[in-house]
Amino acid sequence: MQPLDIVFYIAILIMSVILHELAHGWAAYYYGDNTAKFAGRLSINPIKHLDMFGSVIVPLTLIVLHAGFLVGWAKPVPINERNFTKKKEGLFVVSIAGILANIFIAVVFTVILRVGIALDFTNPGFLLITSTIIFTNLILGFFNLMPIPPLDGSKILLSLLPGNTSHLQYIFDKYGLLMAIFFIVFIWDKIVPVVFWLYQVLTGLNF
Repeated sequence: MQPLDIVFYIAILIMSVILHELAHGWAAYYYGDNTAKFAGRLSINPIKHLDMFGSVIVPLTLIVLHAGFLVGWAKPVPINERNFTKKKEGLFVVSIAGILANIFIAVVFTVILRVGIALDFTNPGFLLITSTIIFTNLILGFFNLMPIPPLDGSKILLSLLPGNTSHLQYIFDKYGLLMAIFFIVFIWDKIVPVVFWLYQVLTGLNF
């Protein structure tokens, strides 16, 4: 892969993970938490959101390993759940907001791609940009949906369970890293084909 290709793919990933984090921050702000705003994180300035490991090193490693997909993350937006006006509802909406942002981006660019193809606009650059944005955001959405800490899915699960969830939170805090490693090593490769299939259904293209 050429250096410009690497920059292209990582730029799309960074844009997508930043919008993912912004969705968390704005949802938290809606539910009464100003933490992200006071930290200056409700900004589209990428410098404020970049995480060197998650935004650069992990994607570069996946490219070098020819993984066939990119996953990464931005610096998590600071959120204080105690400030939420409705704790359970706020936790659910804030946790799922990033995933919904990625799905929304994928859907919007699917429409753009489909309209372009229908109008016989099949410029290779157009197809490459739109298809990469769609696939990247589908991957991010599915990845974060998994109920494994520290992914969004674990917080969604906590928000949906009735009663006191402190015991489960303790398990997540204590064994989260081991759970994440197990998930990545043994389960994630079973999920990626589903994302490829969904991408093909949405776009009619092979990635």
